[in-house]
Amino acid sequence: MTTNYLTKILNATVYDVAKVTPLDEAKALSKRYSCRFFLKREDLQPVHSYKLRGAYNKMSAIPRAVLEKGVLAASAGNHAQGVALSAQKLGVKATIVMPVTTPEIKINAVKAYGAKIVLYGDGYSDCAEEAARLVKELGLVFIPPYDDPDVIAGQGTVAKEILDEAPRDLSAVFVPIGGGGLAAGVSVYVKSVRPWVKVYGVEPEDSDCMSRSIKAGRRVVVENPGLFADGVCVKKPGEETFRLCRENLDGIVRVSTAETCAAIKDIFEATRSMCEPAGALALAAAKKTAKSGETYACVISGANINFDRIRFVCEQTETGEGREAIFDCAIPEKAGSFMKFVSRLGRRSVTEFNYRMGEGLLAHVFVGVSVKDAADRKALQKSFREAGFHCIDLTDNALAKEHVRHMVGGRASSIVNEVVYTFEFPERPGALTGFLSAIAGRWNISLFHYRNHGADHGKVMAGFQVPPAERAEFEKVLGGIGYLFENVTDNPAYKYFLKAAKG
Repeated sequence: MTTNYLTKILNATVYDVAKVTPLDEAKALSKRYSCRFFLKREDLQPVHSYKLRGAYNKMSAIPRAVLEKGVLAASAGNHAQGVALSAQKLGVKATIVMPVTTPEIKINAVKAYGAKIVLYGDGYSDCAEEAARLVKELGLVFIPPYDDPDVIAGQGTVAKEILDEAPRDLSAVFVPIGGGGLAAGVSVYVKSVRPWVKVYGVEPEDSDCMSRSIKAGRRVVVENPGLFADGVCVKKPGEETFRLCRENLDGIVRVSTAETCAAIKDIFEATRSMCEPAGALALAAAKKTAKSGETYACVISGANINFDRIRFVCEQTETGEGREAIFDCAIPEKAGSFMKFVSRLGRRSVTEFNYRMGEGLLAHVFVGVSVKDAADRKALQKSFREAGFHCIDLTDNALAKEHVRHMVGGRASSIVNEVVYTFEFPERPGALTGFLSAIAGRWNISLFHYRNHGADHGKVMAGFQVPPAERAEFEKVLGGIGYLFENVTDNPAYKYFLKAAKG
């Protein structure tokens, strides 16, 4: 099978629409880590993503008489644009099924290539079901996003270009994984041509269906994959892509949202281009596993990012680099203690400082501080404690970073029986109304904070006054709404900054 894929990749017809993209070195980053990072710039393709390689290679292999019936794809982004551009080049009609939550910028990009848009459902799974129905009803040809030999071969041409240009001492290639088409194509080519070069797949920590599947020895479904890196948000890997990745990958590296955001910044500083979260996964993984003297190629898979997401990326970047520490410190409510606390910061830059007088003997300070690395962060925490201050490290506390830092100072002594939850709300009209209707005035809302993440979901933190005897019923109602939720009442970020003194 490997020989067959090598032949298919070498004979792929991608260059009617795609171009050979450069392999640029991120020189400043290479110097910082004492190794070499090369960026495979698929963000420079006509649709700002590698996806048109597989789409065109698949479509050009279909007999003309069949192709002229028209093609159909289900996608919220890069695959949609690849199919639309390929159809325009081949002179056939294309229909793309996209979620109703798809940002206007992506809808307009697909329309610009002459494709017909059908908006349906809230996510890819809904779109795929509608696409299957339309294929039967209209007699169209379905163009799969990843689990197809011709699509895999088209994506594999990325690997050929990397090996043609990379230094001979190339140590490893890092590739993002969604359904696995790119990773399958790249890994099978590299292992066929230069088997001593390592190939690593990369997945977000909260969207790791391929990693789980390989560990289990079978394809595993991730019911609620993370949405931040939407370009790789897939519940289950493809059958053929799973087989090839299991056979050819040397491993899979999982990276956090903060590490991904830090890599987006690195790519911007090296290229002055802003890639999408999925496009930065490979560099994030290479940095995470880097060894002095080695040479890495990282596939920058795409640059279709919504502008409103950049704010969130900026907020996460410093913690992703390990250059910002976030602490909760309790200081006595007496003269001189505030100055004593500040003196412990030394010459470090303060990135955030939130303080409000408390009702008791202690006040809690929420402070962000620039640090050199993890060791410096631990040393600062130790310094606070040696000075007699209670100090908790919140740097890796998602609730603190996403909600509490924007709400410090909101304590109220009159609130009783408060429980606090986080939710993921779909970004669609009526989402909040539906949520409130389910609660139906039975339990008072005591706290509410919403953060838009520039994707198809928003993060909500909400407090409710629920007597202990009603809490099982309350959670049953929440479960029926259908939104992801988590009880965070015991989270220290909430307890020290927002919890009512007598709650």
